[in-house]
Amino acid sequence: MNEIINKKVKFRDLGLMDYQQAWDFQEAIFAETVALKIKNRNLPPAQQAPSPNFLFFVEHPHVYTLGKSGKPENLLLDESGLKNHHASYYKINRGGDITYHGPGQLVGYPILDLDNFFTDIHKYLRLLEEAIILTLADYGIEAGRIEGLTGVWLDHVKQENPRKICALGVKSSRWVTMHGFAFNLNVDLSYFSHIIPCGIDDKAVTSLHLELGKPVDEREAKARVKKHLVELFEMDILEE
Repeated sequence: MNEIINKKVKFRDLGLMDYQQAWDFQEAIFAETVALKIKNRNLPPAQQAPSPNFLFFVEHPHVYTLGKSGKPENLLLDESGLKNHHASYYKINRGGDITYHGPGQLVGYPILDLDNFFTDIHKYLRLLEEAIILTLADYGIEAGRIEGLTGVWLDHVKQENPRKICALGVKSSRWVTMHGFAFNLNVDLSYFSHIIPCGIDDKAVTSLHLELGKPVDEREAKARVKKHLVELFEMDILEE
């Protein structure tokens, strides 16, 4: 546990960024934060440096990513199919199975030292979900969780037509997090037909614009998500 609690979180919207570039960017910050924590363990409290926290919003060009526990056969496109759809594919080091990122989707990458907040990865995941659930409530849409499945779902109670609107996949080491959530705002859902999303073949995927019947103001949606994250985690947000 850190002697110094730091709830300051540096926020930046990275805009449209290639997936590999964003992954490398995350990895560098993640590694620096973990290294700082290891260094702090060998120092007296007065000489320890506070560990930093970051929150990045980003949008990716068409890309499919497969988590550590995922099955490659859940990608239904071969190399030429990926090329025809202008999509790339990466096997990555987060939890979860396969998912899609693309234009019109808000991807959030919190790189937090949970020692600054709480050391509970399940609580962390539930609060990420809660930020999206509260955002959807702002738009008059009821959403929630389905037991045993991560992410945020519509029709989560009766489950007559359950559909996922936000996927989660994270990595954590020494209580430092990376990767995060993908919230569908104005997404071309046809790209999900080329995978078995998150390895779940009996439930649909949706996007906020489809549920509202009109395009979403993405700037407004981002502001709402950020507001809820700040309140839920009691962040002291610093705009970069």
